[in-house]
Amino acid sequence: MLMLFLLGYAAGLPLLLIGSTLQAWMTNEGVDLTAIGAFSLVGLPYTIKFLWAPLLDRFQLPFLGRRKGWMVLFQILLVLNIAALSLIQPKEQIWLLSFLSFTLAFFSASQDVVLDAYRREILPDEELGLGSSVYVNGYRIAMIVSGAVALRLADQISWDKVYQLMALLMLPAILFTLIAPKENVDENMSPKDLKSATLGPLKDFFTRSGAWVVLCFILFYKVGDSMASNMTTPFILDIGYSKSDIAYVAKSFGMIATILGGLIGGAMMLKFSIKKSLVIFGLLQAISTLGFAALPSMSLSLSSLAMIIAFENLASGMGTASYAAYMASLTNKQFTATQYALLSALMGVPRVILASPTGWMSKTMGWESFFIFCTFAALPGLLLLIWVFRLEKPVPEATI
Repeated sequence: MLMLFLLGYAAGLPLLLIGSTLQAWMTNEGVDLTAIGAFSLVGLPYTIKFLWAPLLDRFQLPFLGRRKGWMVLFQILLVLNIAALSLIQPKEQIWLLSFLSFTLAFFSASQDVVLDAYRREILPDEELGLGSSVYVNGYRIAMIVSGAVALRLADQISWDKVYQLMALLMLPAILFTLIAPKENVDENMSPKDLKSATLGPLKDFFTRSGAWVVLCFILFYKVGDSMASNMTTPFILDIGYSKSDIAYVAKSFGMIATILGGLIGGAMMLKFSIKKSLVIFGLLQAISTLGFAALPSMSLSLSSLAMIIAFENLASGMGTASYAAYMASLTNKQFTATQYALLSALMGVPRVILASPTGWMSKTMGWESFFIFCTFAALPGLLLLIWVFRLEKPVPEATI
């Protein structure tokens, strides 16, 4: 579990270095706002990482085993890439900055693919919940380091020094990987050719009973939670709270609640099955959203805001833990990297696409009605869950 936390840290550190932290650096250097906005495209590899995931299932490097060899390679490349970014003058070398940011996203997304597969292969099913939550919490801590801590440092030292420090902080990831336990899977299980590596995961998944129902469940389980979360900040500001209130309560206190929720959810899954956890945590997610509908009728109070935020983030953290564990349990160990990359890409759809009309909805419906709608939006996912359990059969160890 300690190794999974540290590897989660290794996965999360690069993300904001091509996101909000890089945007802050570019803004300080006077880069045009149009270029800064367009830089969101360098994160494309995170969305399409499933395209090259079959290569990571098919091939293994001649050292450290099927997963750990790739992990070390990508971590070395990430350290060098972050260090190279520190040598760039953003305004004068915008195209080189774009290229290095894109390669950083590619190496980071590739590391994510291998780490997700490693986590699935090293844990027995009953420990997937706790392992996933520990890993995600390491990821979140790393995002604080490469986000808030990096921005604070940039007020004290130059940006090139900040990125050089981030490269140094990425360096221990290599040590974490070297001392991490070997995955519990037969190395000869790798697909024998690219056709098997590419088509095998799809054939394996879609020949299972109820495959389409499972995909619909993954799509809808966190729809209500994602829609509500997308409008939380505008909502809190609109009803009279200040930006400082959001910083102290919604962000800081809320982050702690999310981390605790993941840990509590993971620990509970050692006692309960993933199935029971999905139901219990899904219901808690839906109920917690109702708190936002009640908040406008309460007097402005940090204690009221903290209570609502804590409950919602706690429930969301628990739901994410069971959600990630369930997706991992669906993967065939022969195709872990590809199948998990595909499922996690589908997991991101509600956050990116289905949550996009929430601004219009809240404006049209009003805040109370909007959050009540988000509560009921969680019900289809829970109903699909009952259907999934009726159709579910054990995941095969290998099919090709």
